Amino acid sequence: MRAHQFSRDAVIVGGCGRVGLPLGIALASRGLSVTLYDINAAAVATVNDGVMPFDEEGAAPLLTEVVGAGRLVATTDPASVGTAEHVVVVVGTPVDEHLNPDLGAVPRALERCADHLVAGQLVILRSTVYPGVTALTEKLLASLGAGVDVAFCPERIAEGKALTELFDLPQIVSARTPDVVGRAEKFFRNLTDQIVPLEPEEAELAKLFTNTWRYIKFATANQFWMMANDFGLDFARIRHAITFDYPRAADLPMPGFAAGPCLFKDTMQLAAFNRNNFVLGHSAMLINEGLPLYLVSRLEDSYDLSSMTVGILGMAFKGGSDDPRESLAYKLRKILSLKARETLCTDPHVKDERFVPLDDVLAKADLLVIACPHQEYTALDTQTPVVDMWGLTGQGVRV
Repeated sequence: MRAHQFSRDAVIVGGCGRVGLPLGIALASRGLSVTLYDINAAAVATVNDGVMPFDEEGAAPLLTEVVGAGRLVATTDPASVGTAEHVVVVVGTPVDEHLNPDLGAVPRALERCADHLVAGQLVILRSTVYPGVTALTEKLLASLGAGVDVAFCPERIAEGKALTELFDLPQIVSARTPDVVGRAEKFFRNLTDQIVPLEPEEAELAKLFTNTWRYIKFATANQFWMMANDFGLDFARIRHAITFDYPRAADLPMPGFAAGPCLFKDTMQLAAFNRNNFVLGHSAMLINEGLPLYLVSRLEDSYDLSSMTVGILGMAFKGGSDDPRESLAYKLRKILSLKARETLCTDPHVKDERFVPLDDVLAKADLLVIACPHQEYTALDTQTPVVDMWGLTGQGVRV
């Protein structure tokens, strides 16, 4: 009965972003009809032209295919929310300048289109949310008399790998009743047969624990690197010895800027949830967020920065990405702007009129710092000193 009420299978609120668009493409590639509702008119127009508004491996040809077939359309019209049985919400959930989570981001997104919700729909929260936001959303929609079911099914993808991981990774689904869990499970079985059911609060914590665990692992590697570095030792050699054919240490990462729109933010959400009693998470924040300052301090020990032009290579938050959100390369630039004679930035993926071509940076810089491990920097043709804490160039990571 539900399926006959609607002209589309799914509508994705916030659908032209880095989470919603890959999901829409994946669902449409499996034969579903999907509408992307987004308030960004430029992104909507780009998607309807069959063009990706950002880089995502394997997405461009699939987007052209599903848009051409009419299975994927984008719109700024909130009325589109009423056309599909499944309403998937993927809006961002930031923390504010005081590191407090924004509990209202998801409810506000739904309030903008609540008048168009239809009884019998399944609203699927896909955003990473503060524990309790699912319950808050349920109360909001009940108070509005929407007559919809609510499920929380967190996204788990890594940028750049979405169209592999959406099909390969298990999907976590959660809701209050077995019937609603079953509805969500049926929907995500369009992507994968691996479904993990949880209670909503369990699922909310599962996503925060996952991102926080990664953030803490990066902080551990960064602290180890600083320890070794302060004693003139090469962490890359030590790490190789630790991880070589030794599975219990295989997940020890290399050092580097732990950045992006998720890990820091979700660690702070978890801290807030636990009444800011999260010494481990706050310590990880101090290590990771303090890394640019540590790096510049080490450079000052070896170089007269005030007389030098420093080139920053890579401004994205991770290698191979065109996403600069929350990239610590910008914090590095800010610090160097106070210390160096001149600071030049370049990136092969991020478009910014303030950046200069790599060749110009190589020609003008007295010192180079790899701030993002793009593969383009693995074989730099330069005699200029290169600071590489990532181990990208294979020359060690001492600074």
